[in-house]
Amino acid sequence: MERVAFLHQKTGVRIGCLLNPESLVLRRRAGVNTRASAGGLVTGTDLSDDPIVYTGGGTTELDLDLLFDVALAGSSIQSDDVRDLTRPLWELAENQRRQNAYGKPPCVRFVWGKSWNIPGVVVAVAERLEYFTSTGAPRRSWLRMRLRRITEDEARQPAGGTVPLLTPTQEPVPAGIEGPGITPEVHELSGSGAGAAASVADERLDQLAFRYYGNAALWRLIAGFNGILDPLHLIAGQLIELPPLTQLDESP
Repeated sequence: MERVAFLHQKTGVRIGCLLNPESLVLRRRAGVNTRASAGGLVTGTDLSDDPIVYTGGGTTELDLDLLFDVALAGSSIQSDDVRDLTRPLWELAENQRRQNAYGKPPCVRFVWGKSWNIPGVVVAVAERLEYFTSTGAPRRSWLRMRLRRITEDEARQPAGGTVPLLTPTQEPVPAGIEGPGITPEVHELSGSGAGAAASVADERLDQLAFRYYGNAALWRLIAGFNGILDPLHLIAGQLIELPPLTQLDESP
């Protein structure tokens, strides 16, 4: 079974989890606030509820409970201290310094098989450590992480600017935000109208979907159109067909 992973949007580094969570919590808060004025909250004698104002937007958050244990098999890191396994996840909540700007945590993608592909930032991490060695090194960690969803545009925005949407005839996205999966070779498909084909380097179908269609969520349709069962492990140099959007919408 494919393990939960976090893909660093800028570097393309894949941070895997030792075990999949047994459950996760999705939380949505709509863009609704209590109406107020310069004098305070708007109230009235005939009101049964406070009047509200619709601000748009809102927040979507995902809470994950993850288990790490150095005694369990499956980790690529061999250590007596479980924090060596969980440190990369902690670093996702650390601010990265930017010149003449406030620091910000890195943009990541929460990926789990073909069902989950959510761009976001890690806004909170908490860890309970257990089973300490005689030297004080913890061997087990119960780690809770909170991921806040962001838009696809925010996920691809470099420090100090925005990223324009691209068509198959434009140059690749700027260096530093493209990550693996943006292709070195693109050509028109005969008889496909606005379609194209791309020779990919690895698993990032969501980046191809955003580049050609402006919507990373269409990666599932691209996978279905090309008969791809495991979108996270493509063969280097594999040719991916990118048909016109109308044809893609009609694919099974």
